[in-house]
Amino acid sequence: MASLKYSPLLLILILFSFVLNVHSQSSTSCDSPLNLPNPLPFDTSSLHCLVVWRDQNFVLRYVQASPKVWSFLLSAPNPNSYVAMGFSPDGKMVGSSAMVGWVQSDGTLNIKRYYLGGQTSEAVTLDSSDTRLQISNSSIQLVQDLIYMAFQVTSDKPTSHLLYSFGQRGRLPNPDGDGLVEHQERIVTSLDYATGQFVIEKTTEASLRRGHGILNMLGWGILMPIGVMVARYMRQWDPIWFYSHVAIQTTGFVLGVIGVICGFVLQNRLKASVNRHKGIGIFVLVLGCLQVIAFLARPDKTSKVRKYWNWYHFIVGRVLIFAAAVNVFYGIHLGKAGAGWNAGFACVLVLLFIITLVLELRACMRK
Repeated sequence: MASLKYSPLLLILILFSFVLNVHSQSSTSCDSPLNLPNPLPFDTSSLHCLVVWRDQNFVLRYVQASPKVWSFLLSAPNPNSYVAMGFSPDGKMVGSSAMVGWVQSDGTLNIKRYYLGGQTSEAVTLDSSDTRLQISNSSIQLVQDLIYMAFQVTSDKPTSHLLYSFGQRGRLPNPDGDGLVEHQERIVTSLDYATGQFVIEKTTEASLRRGHGILNMLGWGILMPIGVMVARYMRQWDPIWFYSHVAIQTTGFVLGVIGVICGFVLQNRLKASVNRHKGIGIFVLVLGCLQVIAFLARPDKTSKVRKYWNWYHFIVGRVLIFAAAVNVFYGIHLGKAGAGWNAGFACVLVLLFIITLVLELRACMRK
């Protein structure tokens, strides 16, 4: 929170120069023809194709095969766990029936129907009854690390609320028993079978993820550098620069703390393994707390230790901003938010760097 000899945005620019969009994985799309090594138990020539979960490459193909029979084919990357597609009467997981497919460690392929009777693993049971969801002609294939689940539903019109999820990596279901480990991630969609249009319904996890990312990006990644710029380039407007600096940094700190709390809640709900991202986040939070303590315990300007306090404040602040920027980019990658978020945050950092460069040149010219 004190004046810096060199802008920390220089470090961020160096970081940005090495940031690449690593959002890539095995993918499938509706542009490629369906080419499976084994024939499916129903006709696939007229299937409608939708990329229903772009971030995870979930592709749904479906068609009304006869007045009361609907054919479905879901393809998704093998997560070393299960892939699931649920049919829900109201958009909620509890009370829905799901087709679940996975590949065992020995290569055996499994596709089962489950009933989600509650929120615990024990409440998820194998469903052999046709009263809730009548399934026939189910099959599963693994092609180039993509799972293809095919099945037919007997119904005048299946429910429009469709759920998609995948399990925690390395946690495979028991093919001979009940129980299903909690999903790693999920989405809920509402599909119009006639037009092929669908919307992704908001879930608590999605809102938490979005809030976690935006709050940390704004608090640690944007407001903190702006506060540093105010401290360096507004010194001539005393004491306005000081109060502005404190207000901006305090706002950034509060938003960042709330964002970190959202991250803890999100990890607890998703049971996600994000130890590196979490560790960097805690490190940034600790540095932020140290800066607050340093501000409250700052010595007088005439004190002999003020010089050392300035050094401490300078180093901690610079490390905080750099680590925060790294973690924001890393979080975007983990959340598979896409190139748009990377580009948006990078553009803000570049803009701040350009402003800093102009102000720095003006300051040098005055000298």
